[in-house]
Amino acid sequence: MTSGSGSSAAMTQDQLDAFDEEAVAVLAQRLEEDDYPSPFAGLDDWHLLRALAIHRPDLTRPYVHLIDQEPFDED
Repeated sequence: MTSGSGSSAAMTQDQLDAFDEEAVAVLAQRLEEDDYPSPFAGLDDWHLLRALAIHRPDLTRPYVHLIDQEPFDED
């Protein structure tokens, strides 16, 4: 399955289940390269990878570094 740009918030379980290792690798590569036409396109991919990490953690373990957020001090 390939993902297009769009809101991952609307992803159904069936759509998430359709992802395989290859599709997740392509998604992760896009995030690694961070070469998006707009910040929103990158954010959509990040949300999609995060949804996959929640619902399909077996596929996203190698890419957890892309969704982990470092704690930071706002002061």
